[in-house]
Amino acid sequence: MKPPGAAISALLEGRHADPFSLLGPHEGPAGTFARAVLPGAETVEVFSLKGAKLGKLEQVDPRGLFEGKLRGKPKPVQYRCTANGHEWWVTDPYSFGPVLGPMDDFLIAEGTHFRLFDKLGAHRIEHQGVQGVHFAVWAPNASLVRLVGDFNDWDPARHPMRRRTDIGVWEIFIPDIGLGRAYKFHITGPDGTVLPLKADPYAFAAELRPSTASLTAQPGKGEWGDSAHRDYWAKADPRREPMAIYEVHPGSWQRDETGWFLSWDELAERLIPYVTDMGFTHIEFLPVAEHPYDPSWGYQTTGLYAPSARFGDAAGFARFVDGAHRAGVSVLVDWVPAHFPTDAHGLAHFDGTALYEHEDPRLGFHPDWNTAIYNFGRREVAAFLINNALFWAEKYHVDGLRVDAVASMLYRDYSRKAGEWIPNAEGGRENWEAVEFLRAMNRALYGTHAGVITIAEESTAWPGVTLPAFDDGPRSNLGFGFKWNMGFMHDTLQYMARDPIHRRHHHDEITFGLMYAFSENFVLPLSHDEVVHGKGSLLNKMSGDEWQKFATLRAYYGLMWGYPGKKLLFMGQEFAQLREWSEARALDWELCDAAPHAGVQALVRDLNRIYTGKAALHARDCEAEGFEWLVADDAQASVFAWLRKAPGAPPIAVVSNFTPQVHGSYRLPLPHDGVWREVLNSDAAIYGGSGQGNLGTVTAHGGAAQVVVPPLATVMFEFEG
Repeated sequence: MKPPGAAISALLEGRHADPFSLLGPHEGPAGTFARAVLPGAETVEVFSLKGAKLGKLEQVDPRGLFEGKLRGKPKPVQYRCTANGHEWWVTDPYSFGPVLGPMDDFLIAEGTHFRLFDKLGAHRIEHQGVQGVHFAVWAPNASLVRLVGDFNDWDPARHPMRRRTDIGVWEIFIPDIGLGRAYKFHITGPDGTVLPLKADPYAFAAELRPSTASLTAQPGKGEWGDSAHRDYWAKADPRREPMAIYEVHPGSWQRDETGWFLSWDELAERLIPYVTDMGFTHIEFLPVAEHPYDPSWGYQTTGLYAPSARFGDAAGFARFVDGAHRAGVSVLVDWVPAHFPTDAHGLAHFDGTALYEHEDPRLGFHPDWNTAIYNFGRREVAAFLINNALFWAEKYHVDGLRVDAVASMLYRDYSRKAGEWIPNAEGGRENWEAVEFLRAMNRALYGTHAGVITIAEESTAWPGVTLPAFDDGPRSNLGFGFKWNMGFMHDTLQYMARDPIHRRHHHDEITFGLMYAFSENFVLPLSHDEVVHGKGSLLNKMSGDEWQKFATLRAYYGLMWGYPGKKLLFMGQEFAQLREWSEARALDWELCDAAPHAGVQALVRDLNRIYTGKAALHARDCEAEGFEWLVADDAQASVFAWLRKAPGAPPIAVVSNFTPQVHGSYRLPLPHDGVWREVLNSDAAIYGGSGQGNLGTVTAHGGAAQVVVPPLATVMFEFEG
């Protein structure tokens, strides 16, 4: 049946909602009939993919519309076009059937499809005997979605997509194109409004900012050499393994000679050897996913599935992870499911409606960051995010996700005044939809990727952040592996900023944290957040003159590495960076040539070696049996002492003095009589200290030893017998 003129006009203008019903070969009463839009062609011959001639098409509209009868049944076809003595071939995308199938429809509709990154987005595949790229995007409320890119001159009339009505997904297979092609989606909203071109939410790569197009790419890499590393962690209990995390912003750790970002391969050559030399066990990157604005540090992400183009191709990140694993270093990445920026090419009002976010700003707008909040209660949105967590673990072999801003997700009134938020169905402030999303994410990740961990940046007293999220357990249990101990960071930094003469009055700023140190599986974070926005560097947070600042920082690090919990230190603080961190420049590495800074760096190196090598300091980081107070109440001398222990390991006593006075004969209670070897002294001359100490050992008699506790220092003693 001949379509009406209005339908043909809509087709040629790219406005037809079902282009597959009109274009390509179709079976009719008189046999197979084909219709194609081939702008610029004068003659068109039709061939099968094997080269058999099937017929000719005649031009029926000067805008490039051709029609004609073909021999045989409908099948994928290619056209030989000629004009003005030139010839070109076009394989007809409208002659191919769908790629997605009924099971995809069922699982996507149910919100339980955990292979969405294999189905949505752009995938190079072979389909019906032809190599090409399959594009699919979720836009259920759009009236029309058209694919534009460098392969069709960004012409929206060329490739309108097929709508899968039941699930709101639009798809098209474009034959004969490969990787590295730029594309976006041209979306018409339900009210007929044409939206700004949208990047692909599932894109595996993107153009370098300020360009914003998605790129066809293959995620990850083909051959990996990290099986030994992954097998080890798959069998390990991470709570009982040493974790000394080096937090890195990949754009400012170092820069090249022109001031530009290092590529992943250049970072691998420099960063991995440095981390192994310093004894860190993990690298944690600030978000590596694509983001448009450098000063956001990656926390305003527009391409959750794409490693940022700032650092080279997507495979480069996979090569970095593989190299780190071969060197025995784990790689964690910051992951941002709490919110997303409202850039026009991103997720905001993606199909002309509040699709990924809430329409009501009391639910969908984040006042702190001027961003949109995901609609966690929508199953397709939760599936998008859960799939992303699984994607980084599978395609890039990351060892874990540090989940940003969890506290902002848990509470509907986070950073909001009365009247600016909507209570939940029970009248409370908890965001139970976000809670269930986090529980489902952790169940999915821990259930499918042995050895991968999740870490929550969570600053409230929410119960059960690191308790298993079993279906039949308390619904508040979130299922994370670890949680940042923000209380430790806040209290201890506040104490270190005090003049030593006043510290005796604030003794509980150190001791209080041990009241809850084992309520969760904690990571002790001295992160990037503490050295930006006018907060200064860690060194400049310490009180006193220059010598006291360095001594206090060394003593603080000694206390932290001896304290129960995994360790995290932001880059630059391991050598006492003087200036506040800025993402716009490299760290001040020349400071390492100065003795005080080199001393701090040497101390951190030795702390990592002792921490990772001594089971007493790490094997019960998250369990109360690994800690015992020795001196908790000597506020007058500002001395703290405790015992770290683990089954089968010699115990280690940790003693800190936060006054500038030497305690030359301090009675230190110890649980075992005999020799205790001094294994660390932050006041040692090699670290820039005064060299006070115990000449290698002390001997305990009658449950105590007389020890020298140097000024502004932490000393560790290991029992030898």
